[in-house]
Amino acid sequence: MTSETTLPASTGPAPVNAQDFRDGMARLGGAVHLVTSDGSRGWAGFAASAVCSVTDDPPTLLVCLRRDSSAHAAVTGNGVLCVNTLEADHQALSTLFGGKTPMDTRRAAADWSRLATGAPVLADARVAFDCRIARSVGMGTHDVLFCEVLAVAHGAAAHGGLYYTERQYRQLAPLPA
Repeated sequence: MTSETTLPASTGPAPVNAQDFRDGMARLGGAVHLVTSDGSRGWAGFAASAVCSVTDDPPTLLVCLRRDSSAHAAVTGNGVLCVNTLEADHQALSTLFGGKTPMDTRRAAADWSRLATGAPVLADARVAFDCRIARSVGMGTHDVLFCEVLAVAHGAAAHGGLYYTERQYRQLAPLPA
């Protein structure tokens, strides 16, 4: 059994304003992922950098999803998702998944397969983590999804990764063989 603790309200200084926080977070770069889902609530996908490892026992990832996003109802309603980590040459695909592009257009832009949950797996992802949403915690404008990893697919080639920092994409060079 897991527990959640709510800490008392701070009596210290007020938190920073939202713009200062966003400007600071822009300097905290991260890998770029396409988070995809399919099931009774439909097909959905969005670009995300707010993904990280939680624990390896059980293998669990954390994924942050804005509640007013076009993907929210499908992802949370389906209860499954795949975190597809992007390669350096996936910038255009990430941009497509990060905007107001219709879901059908996003889906048609790449080749997909399936693993354990049925969530879409990007055929040429750097790595893909097929997950069941084990828990969701609301925080401000987002839901924090704790996703139990049920399958992993490693990409056939490593072309370097796609990274987002300073409000722009950066391509990481592949490591020497």
